[in-house]
Amino acid sequence: MAVKFVNPDDTSDPVPSGVHFSKSLASMVLGLVRPFRKWLFLILIAMLIETIMSLAAPWPLKIIIDNVIGDHKLPHWLSWMQNTALGENALALAAVAAISVVIIALIGSIAGYVNSYFTESVAQHVANDLRRRMYHHLQRLSLSYYDSHQVGKVLSTITSDVSTIQDFASSSLLSILVDALTIIGMLCLMFYLNWDFALIAVGVTPFLLLFIARFKKAVKKATRQVRLYQSNMIVVLQQGLESMRAVNAFGRQDYEEDRLKKVSQETMNAALRARRLKSLLVPVVTVIVSMCTALVLWRGAGLSLKGIMTVGSLTVFLSYLNKFFNPVQDLAKLTNTIAQATVALERIQTILETDTIIPQKPNAIVPKNPKGHIVFDHVAFYYNPESPVLHDLCLTIQPGQRVGICGPTGGGKSTIASLIPRFYDPTAGRVLIDGIDIRDYNLDGLRNQIGFVLQDTVLFYGTIRENIAYGRPSATEEELVAAAKLANADEFIAKMPHGYDTLVGERGMTLSGGQRQRIGIARAVVRNSPILILDEPTAALDTESEKIVMDALEKLMEGRTVLTIAHRLSTISDSDKIIVVKDGIVAEEGRHEELIEKNGIYAELYHVQAREDKSITENGHHQKKEDS
Repeated sequence: MAVKFVNPDDTSDPVPSGVHFSKSLASMVLGLVRPFRKWLFLILIAMLIETIMSLAAPWPLKIIIDNVIGDHKLPHWLSWMQNTALGENALALAAVAAISVVIIALIGSIAGYVNSYFTESVAQHVANDLRRRMYHHLQRLSLSYYDSHQVGKVLSTITSDVSTIQDFASSSLLSILVDALTIIGMLCLMFYLNWDFALIAVGVTPFLLLFIARFKKAVKKATRQVRLYQSNMIVVLQQGLESMRAVNAFGRQDYEEDRLKKVSQETMNAALRARRLKSLLVPVVTVIVSMCTALVLWRGAGLSLKGIMTVGSLTVFLSYLNKFFNPVQDLAKLTNTIAQATVALERIQTILETDTIIPQKPNAIVPKNPKGHIVFDHVAFYYNPESPVLHDLCLTIQPGQRVGICGPTGGGKSTIASLIPRFYDPTAGRVLIDGIDIRDYNLDGLRNQIGFVLQDTVLFYGTIRENIAYGRPSATEEELVAAAKLANADEFIAKMPHGYDTLVGERGMTLSGGQRQRIGIARAVVRNSPILILDEPTAALDTESEKIVMDALEKLMEGRTVLTIAHRLSTISDSDKIIVVKDGIVAEEGRHEELIEKNGIYAELYHVQAREDKSITENGHHQKKEDS
C-alpha cells in the first residue's frame, strides 16, 4: 500500500454533509447494549432507588423545621406517629429525622455504587465489543479500502472514538438517565407541594431545552471539525515515526516538525473555536435559572409570611427547584460530551458500514488438495475507473509450472498476483483454480493454499520463532527448525544470542535484508502451500544475499505452482514460461530463449539490463584499480 501524506489543510468531513444517522445510530447503540440486558435491568433498579433517595433527602429537614422546631402537624402519611411517643416527644422525632438522613444516604450510596460499577462494566464491554467488531470488519475489507484511506485516521477511530463512547456510556449517560428520573419525580412532588410554584419551573424549562437543542447543533459541528484535525495530526505523527530512518537519512527533521506544527496549530485553533462556543452555553443557562430561582424565593417568602406555606415546605421546594434545574444545567454542560459521542459514533459507523468487503458465498467450497492449475479468463481490473490496469488478460499456468511475469513498470504485474488470493476481485472476467472460479471458494481456505514471499518481508515485533510460525501457528518446533534450515536461515539464527527466541525489532529492522527474506521464505515453507507467489523476492538484495536467497527459493519451489514477479530478469530466466505484461495485456509469452529470439519487449528489457550490469561491473573494476 502506497504511503499517503496528509494535507494539513484538508478539512473535508469524513461523514458526508446532510447524512442523518439518528435511526441507524440508535439501532447500533441498542445492538451494542442488548447482550447486557440483565445488567441494564439491575442498573435501572439501582437508578430508581438512587432517585427515590435523592427525592427523600430534604424531607427529614422539613420535619425538623415544621414539626420539631415549629408546631405544625405531621404530614398525613406520617399522621400515625402523631398519637405515639414519637409524635409527643420533639427530640425523639428529631432523632428519627436525623437517623433517616443517615439511612437515606446509606441506601442511596449503595444504589449509587451498584449503578456506577455495573454501568462502567457495561461501558468497558461495549468498548471491547466495538474495538473487536471494527478490527474484525477491517480485517475483511478489500485492500482497495486501504488504498484510499489513511491508516492513521482509522487508528484514531479505533482508539480515540471508541474511548469517547466508553467515557460517555460510563459517566455521562448515567448522569442523563438519573437526571431524567429525578426531574419526573420532583415535578410530581413540586406540584403536590405547590402547583403554581411548579408552573414557574415548568414554564421556563421548554425554552431552556429549545435553546440547548439549537446550541447543540453548532457544538456538534465544531466538535466534528476538532476530531478531523486530531485525526490528521495522528496521521502525521504515525508517518513521521514509522519513517524515522528515512527522515534521518535525508535530514528532513525540520520538514516533519513543520508538518506537525501546522496540523497541531490547526487542531488547537479548532479546539479553541469549539471551546468559545461551548463556554457561552453554561453562563446563559445559569443566568436564566438564577432569575427563575429568585422569582420563587420572592413569591415563597410572601406566601410564608401569610401562613399559606410552611417554612419547611418552602425549604423542600427550593431544594427540589435547585435539583430540578441542576439536570438542565448538567445537560448544558453535557452538550459537548453528547456532541463528541455522536460524532464518534458516526465515525465508527462509517467504518462498519463500509461495503468493500470481499464477498463470500454461503455455500463456498473449501479447497482440498488443489493441483494449482490457474487460469485468467478475459480478466479486466481497475483501481480507478479512469485508469484501467488490466484490460483483457488471458493466462494459463499449469500445475507445478514455474511462471515468471515481467514487463514495464505499471503494466499490471503485481495486480495479477493480488487477484489470485482475492485481495481484489476482477472488474470483469474470471480467475479459476483447478477449473473453479475462485469466488466460489471459501476465502480462508483459498488463501491457505497460497504461500507468499514478497519484496519486503514484513516481520512483527516478537521472536524469530513466532515470525516463522506466523505462516502456520500450529507448526511444531521440529517443523519450524526444518523450515528455517530449508530457507538457509538456521545458520544465522543459531548464532544469535537467544537463537529462535531472539526478539526481532519492529518491522524486522534489527535484521539485514537477506536475513528478513530468509525468515519470510521459512514462513512460506512451514505454510506448505501448493501455490507460491514470489513478488520481487530478491530486488532489494545485494549479490551475495541474492545468491543465498535464490538457493533457498529453489528448494521452496520444488513441486509447487510458482508465479514469480520480477524486475530483474535473471530471477526468472530459467522459468518454464515467462509472461511479458504491458498495458494490461499479455504482450509476449514463452521461454527465455524463445523470447530473446523474438527480439521484442522481453529481449529489449534483457539487453538493457545486461548493459547496466556490465557498466556496474566495469565501474567496480575501475574503482578497485584506483583504490589499489
